[in-house]
Amino acid sequence: MTAIPSSPLKIGFLVFPGFQILDLTGPLAAFQTANGVAGTEQYSLHTISELGGPVISSAGLSVISEKASGVAFDTVIIAGGGGSLSIASSPSHCETIRTLSKCARRMTSVCTGAFLLASAGLLEGRRATTHWRYASLLQRQHPGTRVEADHIFVKDGSVWSSAGVTTGIDLSLALIEEDLGVDISRAVAKDLVMYHRRPGGQSQFSEMLDLEPSSARIARALAYAREHLANRLSVETLADAASMSTRHFGRAFRAETGETPARAIERLRVEAARVRVESGTEPLELVGAMVGFADPETMRRAFVRIYGVPPQAIRRAAQTRRSEA
Repeated sequence: MTAIPSSPLKIGFLVFPGFQILDLTGPLAAFQTANGVAGTEQYSLHTISELGGPVISSAGLSVISEKASGVAFDTVIIAGGGGSLSIASSPSHCETIRTLSKCARRMTSVCTGAFLLASAGLLEGRRATTHWRYASLLQRQHPGTRVEADHIFVKDGSVWSSAGVTTGIDLSLALIEEDLGVDISRAVAKDLVMYHRRPGGQSQFSEMLDLEPSSARIARALAYAREHLANRLSVETLADAASMSTRHFGRAFRAETGETPARAIERLRVEAARVRVESGTEPLELVGAMVGFADPETMRRAFVRIYGVPPQAIRRAAQTRRSEA
């Protein structure tokens, strides 16, 4: 049983000009709700910034913040948003984050807030994630970080990172569960009218692989894979399609997509299978074979990993939608 903290845990929500408002308000609402569910103040909530005062979000909404320096926080949650990519190169912002990290039990980020963690040196040698659109950029800019582009959130020791926008709530529910236990975390999710948090390993938005990699050779390998999903697609086969050595291809593929070739192929197969699962009546065994899965159980596990539910559930949901239309 998780012990309830004897005094409120201080949570600092770090914002900067151009931050995404939902990266702040989503996690803020989760921790505020946890206080209500627990019946006592378990969390002391503070919106902070480098200088304090009003900070304007990317939506034009201004929030009042406290100055970050001079206060020790149990947990720091760094918002993401368009402004984070430019702020990440600011030495003063990086120093603010490093200073906060010296006293914090946990340092966390939402969306592109991971770039701030990385620029402050807190992701070196660690696993992390960010919004699918920026995963390959984070990997290129910070090669010492292992970017897990297909995860909702990632915990590596005392550093947590989450994917785009709404996944900040999934992250917050996981933090609440770690602090106060699964019952309170589940009650918070219920109050927020959402499913109890998605597991961190569940995959992000499926269109991540629609991004064109910067290298024409990697793009050629992905195009080959899409056209030959039913075939055995080994790393050697993909490397041949890209006219690269196997070793060089594996490194380059991960650097540009944020994924291993095997995980990318699995995602392509699941996406292709889902179209058939939702729109047709073909046996699932046949669907799996047509897109290259070795057997139905392998396809089922891949669907659960990427969509959170097996293919049977997706087919039933599609049939229900059609019957109600």
